Amino acid sequence: MSVLLTNIGELVTNDPAHDGSGPAEGGTVPGGRGTAADGIGVVPDAAVIVEDGRIAWTGPAASAPAADVVVDLEGRCVLPGFVDSHSHTVFAGDRAAEFAARMTGEPYTGGGIATTVAATRAASEDELRARGRALVREMLAQGTTTVEIKSGYGQDVATEARTLRIARELTPETTYLGAHTVPAEYTADRAGYVGLVTGPMLAACAPHARWVDVFCEPAAPTAFDEDEARAVLQAGLRAGLGARVHGNQLSAGPGVRLAVEVGAASVDHCTHLTDADVAALADSWSPADGGPGTGHGTVATLLPAIEFSTRSPYPDARRLLAAGVPVALATDCNPGSGYSSSMPFVVALAVREMRMSPAEALWSATAGGALALRRDDVGHLGVGARADLTVLDAPSHTYLAYRPGVPLIHQVWQAGARAV
Repeated sequence: MSVLLTNIGELVTNDPAHDGSGPAEGGTVPGGRGTAADGIGVVPDAAVIVEDGRIAWTGPAASAPAADVVVDLEGRCVLPGFVDSHSHTVFAGDRAAEFAARMTGEPYTGGGIATTVAATRAASEDELRARGRALVREMLAQGTTTVEIKSGYGQDVATEARTLRIARELTPETTYLGAHTVPAEYTADRAGYVGLVTGPMLAACAPHARWVDVFCEPAAPTAFDEDEARAVLQAGLRAGLGARVHGNQLSAGPGVRLAVEVGAASVDHCTHLTDADVAALADSWSPADGGPGTGHGTVATLLPAIEFSTRSPYPDARRLLAAGVPVALATDCNPGSGYSSSMPFVVALAVREMRMSPAEALWSATAGGALALRRDDVGHLGVGARADLTVLDAPSHTYLAYRPGVPLIHQVWQAGARAV
């Protein structure tokens, strides 16, 4: 059965076949199907035909072919579903007291993860599943149709494997993050914990994961240094997983350059960058490394809800964009450093606090997230893409930043079926 979504006031496709939006502000962004610099593929007075869960046609409503079912969207804006490429949504417990302490001046160090580890180890599988499902439903209601979920709150073989089994029920984008922090029982034996992460824990978790990740942050005593992080990533790559890195969140450490070295799809946080870090990211997209648009470079994934929640400096998005580095935006939804599941909130923060244009922020929250997951079937509404659409109760994508905090999500379609 075919469905015609018509009377769309503004359709954002992220498809270079529709370039009516004109150039966005700022530098170029290589990669993906259309870029924020090339235009986000806006079609006014538009329509979309969905068939067999895919986009079958887009264009002016006046030219739309016939379809079996017609849905009138009454002038609303339609976007690709948001792609949240960084979250930690399977866990137990609560760290509201830690947040309250930060708001009175206590600095964020990453040490509170141990609180969540203890609660997650103690929780039943049903409790973890219920929390994960609730958060993914919450994300879907806010327009997120693709989400990545990490482990990292078990830090023992059984709990890490259990977390990933549950995450795999919720999304195919699952990430093994046994190397989140060094648990208390291994404080005096860091090498032993790295051996566990790269050995028995990896063997138990790899069947349930697509990616391997590591928190490479010398400024955090419980995180991993460059050599430890490299060992974790290389072991994951040998096991057939793709690489991701938590890097440069608290300091200008080795995380970004290590991510580029191992060919990671994304390095996330990127709050503290040197000129060499920015150059390494830009060079990873050079023709010698596969060329723009091939999906072989390293995306800089920025997580501004974390800076909001920790009162930390925001990443310099304009510096990355000017250098030609692809930028993704994600929530990093987690119980400690930033417990927001809202991609519209992230878009608004990116525009207000990181000086991204509304078009750049939207591209980064959709096509940019897809690029960070090396997916070409989501994050855009080109013909053949999965029919994941978010309908705003607004006439334009600009309203995501123009009306922050307002519930603008009117409908969400996932794989061609209305989900919200």
